[in-house]
Amino acid sequence: MAIAHRAGNDPIGLRTALDAGVDLVEADIHLFKGAIEVRHMKTLGPDWLWDTWILKRRRDIVLPELHEVLTAANGDSRLMLDLKGPAAALAPRVASLLREAAPDAPITVCTKQWKMLDSFEDPVRRVYSSSNRFTLGRLRARVRRQPAYGVSIRRELLTPAIVAELRESVEVVMVWPVDTPEALAHARRLGVTAVISKNLDLLREVMAG
Repeated sequence: MAIAHRAGNDPIGLRTALDAGVDLVEADIHLFKGAIEVRHMKTLGPDWLWDTWILKRRRDIVLPELHEVLTAANGDSRLMLDLKGPAAALAPRVASLLREAAPDAPITVCTKQWKMLDSFEDPVRRVYSSSNRFTLGRLRARVRRQPAYGVSIRRELLTPAIVAELRESVEVVMVWPVDTPEALAHARRLGVTAVISKNLDLLREVMAG
């Protein structure tokens, strides 16, 4: 599977990735002052947003909300919503919006806050995420007890043996980041079933293969 990393964070990027034919388009979802915002940048107080080497005032940018992204998708179910942050109200709010806007769409929901996935029911496809060795150990134990649709894991944490183990309990093993040919070759050696990449040309290579 070819998954477009962060491409769903604005309507233009979303349509570009969907038109390219990728399997899923990821969008980062945050709750801020009651709004379900779509953005990768993190909050720094009420007035600032930041990412690596980037600092922006909120008043200087326009952030799309989830309902706008769903409208731009126009019924296409190839969305993967990555729920960010610890806000307990985020998952129920997103689940409610999906029931209203796309009740029959098998949209994928991913998060490192695994408890959030309890808010979603079929046909939503639930994905556990892990970015460090401690949570990876917990994730491996969890899916052995409770098989899930998928997992999303930082590529450097995995070995072929761990991937083979995970594939006994989940349908899809996703890895990130996969933004270079070398990273793609490593992902293939691991035996994963999906790659998450910001490089759309690389994803086209995955789809062609």
